[in-house]
Amino acid sequence: MSIGILMGSDSDWVKINGVAKVLDEFGVKYELNVMSAHRTPDLVKNYAESAESRGIAILICAAGGAAHLAGVAASHTTLPVIGIPVQTDFCGGLDSLLSTVQMPGDIPVATVGVGGGGARNAGLLAIQILALNDKTLKQKLLDFRKNLVQKINDKNTKLKDELKQ
Repeated sequence: MSIGILMGSDSDWVKINGVAKVLDEFGVKYELNVMSAHRTPDLVKNYAESAESRGIAILICAAGGAAHLAGVAASHTTLPVIGIPVQTDFCGGLDSLLSTVQMPGDIPVATVGVGGGGARNAGLLAIQILALNDKTLKQKLLDFRKNLVQKINDKNTKLKDELKQ
């Protein structure tokens, strides 16, 4: 199983590449495409409709501004769709967030936060979904969480040492 990552524009990549980095960390395969809900609606429709038959388990869609990509993709598949609202110059991406999160009833899109943390969380959410049926991935996720605790403890110790507390 793999993840399909769609971006509304190639310029979104620098803002959302954290999603691919975390998928790479966990060894989860993905494919990456640029498609626009408004400029290439038929391409988005065809991609979403055929994703499952190609072994894709989850779609992650990133878009800014009107940010309808995740919703359009979700309307053409029963696969889980995760939306990444891309930060814009207008209101820091609030427009993207609201466009992504405000889906009508019956067509859900899981939406993460604006910014780099949101992109990373989209990847981690996809991994959590896949780990429901993959014991190896589940163990990697448990190890990741365990390492997070250690990283915070190490930072706490380092800070206390620097402050001589």
